Amino acid sequence: MGAIMDTYFLDRNRAVLVVIDVQEKLCRAMDPEVLAILTANIFILLQTAKEMGIPVIATEQYVKGLGETVDLLKAELTAPPLEKMSFSCSGDPKFVEALKATGRSQVIVTGMESHVCVLQTVLELLDDGLNVHLVRDAVMSRHQMNWQTGLDVMGAAGAVITSTEAVLFQLLKVAGTGEFKKLSKLVR
Repeated sequence: MGAIMDTYFLDRNRAVLVVIDVQEKLCRAMDPEVLAILTANIFILLQTAKEMGIPVIATEQYVKGLGETVDLLKAELTAPPLEKMSFSCSGDPKFVEALKATGRSQVIVTGMESHVCVLQTVLELLDDGLNVHLVRDAVMSRHQMNWQTGLDVMGAAGAVITSTEAVLFQLLKVAGTGEFKKLSKLVR
C-alpha cells in the first residue's frame, strides 16, 4: 500500500477502536441531543468492531467522581473499561499495555471530552507513531467551541478527521456480503 492508503484508509486487520470516558456523570453535563448522536454512533462502531473482530479498548476517568461507562455502550464492550486518572489514556500503563497487546497500528478514537482526554490521548498516540482516525461525530465536549478546538488541534497534528459512516464503509470495503447487509442497516 502507498502512503495515502496507509494513512487515510482503515484496514480491519490493523485497526483498534478506543472509547474514551463516556461515563454517566460526565454525560449529564453534555448537550442531550449531541450526546444521543455520540452514543448512537459509538454503538454503531462497537457493533462493527464486534462483527469484524476488531479489538476495543474503553477507558473511564476517575470512576468515583464520574461514574461508569453508560449502560448502552458498556453492554457492547468485549472487555471491562480501564480506569485511569491521567487525562491521556497513554498516561496509564494498563492502556498502553492493552494497546500494544493488540498489535494494531490504526487507532479509531471516540469519546469525550474532545479538548481534554481525547485531545491528549490523540497527541500521544500520534507522537508514538500510530495512525489515528478521530471520529468527529463520535467525540464531544460540553461546549461547541471546545469540541471544535479539539478537532482543529488533532487534525493539525496529523489525525485523520473522519465520521462514523466513513469508518464503517472503509472497514467493509465491499457491498453485497452478509456482513455488509447486517452492518449497513445500522446507518439507515
